[in-house]
Amino acid sequence: MSARVGDVIAALEAAYPPALAADWDAVGLVCGDPDELVSSVLVAVDPVPETVEEAADDQLLVTHHPLLLRGVHGVGADTPKGALVHRLIRNGTALFTAHTNADSADPGVSDALAAAIGLTVESPLVGVPEQALDKIVTFIPVGPSITAVHDALSAAGAGSIGDYSHCSFATAGTGQFKPLDGAHPAIGEVGRLERVAETRLEMVLPRGRRAAVVAALRASHPYEEPAFDVLELAELPSSRGLGRIGTLAEPEPLSAFAERVAAGLPATAWGVRAAGDPDRIVGRVAVCGGAGDSALGAATAAGVDAYVTADLRHHPASEHLLAGTLAGRPTPALVDVAHWASEWPWCAQAADVVRAALGGSVEVRVSRRRTDPWTVAPDTGRQSQLKDG
Repeated sequence: MSARVGDVIAALEAAYPPALAADWDAVGLVCGDPDELVSSVLVAVDPVPETVEEAADDQLLVTHHPLLLRGVHGVGADTPKGALVHRLIRNGTALFTAHTNADSADPGVSDALAAAIGLTVESPLVGVPEQALDKIVTFIPVGPSITAVHDALSAAGAGSIGDYSHCSFATAGTGQFKPLDGAHPAIGEVGRLERVAETRLEMVLPRGRRAAVVAALRASHPYEEPAFDVLELAELPSSRGLGRIGTLAEPEPLSAFAERVAAGLPATAWGVRAAGDPDRIVGRVAVCGGAGDSALGAATAAGVDAYVTADLRHHPASEHLLAGTLAGRPTPALVDVAHWASEWPWCAQAADVVRAALGGSVEVRVSRRRTDPWTVAPDTGRQSQLKDG
């Protein structure tokens, strides 16, 4: 059975839900036809000329980094990114991106990084809670109106739990009200206290559907002024989120741990750098694929021995270490790696997602081209002339 580009996309979006992407991100199908047949897929970190050329005979290129992250008004072939779009289209190669959604997925980018350096993952570093939910509670007179309101709320997005829809709980009770002058009651008369047999109906709903569900309630309820409550439910932790916390099978000095990281990741001109006491024992570690200095605080709060990420800047790193000195207890040691190298292990993970979903109907390859922008590493022996302090 032939697979389509859309089948590959469906598998990748099931593993890396687009809803997990940051609101500033651009993920999904960049160019190509979901209905085109696909027999081979290439997975890479970057959509750059080298990987586009490598994917010339493939029908789909899957990358972690977006090609068109910021808004564009055209993709003319006389622009660098436009030229890549034209080349992809001429080659018959679709382009699909999973970026921050792959960062927060479970498993995701940081799980692959953790596995590459020998960590057993415990939890996310910066957790993403389960979907924010509300509960709507309303009171409906006994009769056919109950079904009408229930169906309207369901159609508006309430009552969905996992693979189930129209979920609700109902209890019997007595409602009381007194219509005042100006009211047009569906039941009872102005000026007379009414007691009505009612059903209390409760349904959960995604918080983003709150306005639609309340509007559906008002439109379908038989009362002129329906009584209802909207309650915000507590957010529950999940296994999804940015970065990961894990443990080594056996603790080891920071110097040995830095060597472990270097051995587990592809070599780059950027290399691997560590900040901290070389003899400090490292057992519990936080990792974050890609630029991760925004999670320095989370790594410190987690109480890990070391934090592995990319693109650490001078001042945040210095301030992080100084904070530990002033507090009289060490903050996590820092291990800084190349951005591309920290995310490259994800490519094998994404390739396995496609293989598991489509079996042998699609050949999946991982690009081994080093697309890290840093390409020259001069001999640093002369740095021995410098002295600490």
